[in-house]
Amino acid sequence: MTDGSARAAEAGAPQAGARYGRILLKLSGEALLGSRQYGVDPETCVFIAREVRIAVERGVQVAIVIGGGNIFRGLAASARGMDRATGDYMGMLATVMNGLALQDAMEKAGVESRVMSAIGMNEVAEPYIRRRAVRHLEKGRLIILAAGTGNPYFTTDTAAALRAVEIGAEVLLKATKVDGVYSADPVLDADAVRFDDLTYTEVLSRRLAVLDSTATSLCMDNDMPILVFDINGEGNISRAALGEPVGTLIHGGTNA
Repeated sequence: MTDGSARAAEAGAPQAGARYGRILLKLSGEALLGSRQYGVDPETCVFIAREVRIAVERGVQVAIVIGGGNIFRGLAASARGMDRATGDYMGMLATVMNGLALQDAMEKAGVESRVMSAIGMNEVAEPYIRRRAVRHLEKGRLIILAAGTGNPYFTTDTAAALRAVEIGAEVLLKATKVDGVYSADPVLDADAVRFDDLTYTEVLSRRLAVLDSTATSLCMDNDMPILVFDINGEGNISRAALGEPVGTLIHGGTNA
């Protein structure tokens, strides 16, 4: 049995029309901004919740890792003189705030949800325990995994890759502002070429800005496919979660 087949067996079979039984969706903090310059846009949270609900109703088990860049970014603060570890811990707290906002939207959309934090704060979120997280998924609950890995110097991209492997997800969905992976920034370079699929090695060797190198290497070592897609397109989140063609697939080169 391949690693992917083993993860599918652990997750349980999805309903007809859904390719994946269990997914991890990585959302940046900026994905919650909407048209705002700072903070959380409630309408954007409602949009995301509506899209995710479609996948949940089709039997897909969904975990979400959320960033905090819309509120605070530790690396940027470090560049301005703040201690990096302190800045990263502040960023982790920002992800918990985002997680609570997203949970509220999910619950209002009828999706039972749990926020799980890598940093202990029992009054507002459950502690992240892998077996408990998997149990929530098996019971049909959506889980929002906040506070990154709980350690400074690690990005939420790395947290997403780590959690995807830990919970036995079949794919890591990376939501971005563009419709896939390009050879260069398509906003700055009109000649940038979009890829339909790539291997992990190609992403690392070309230094493509998809995930950080630690996250990409972790996915490569554990044969975790990565799907990069545009979060703003109507229906894209649900399409990606259900395994429909969208965005750029990053894989090991033998199972695309």
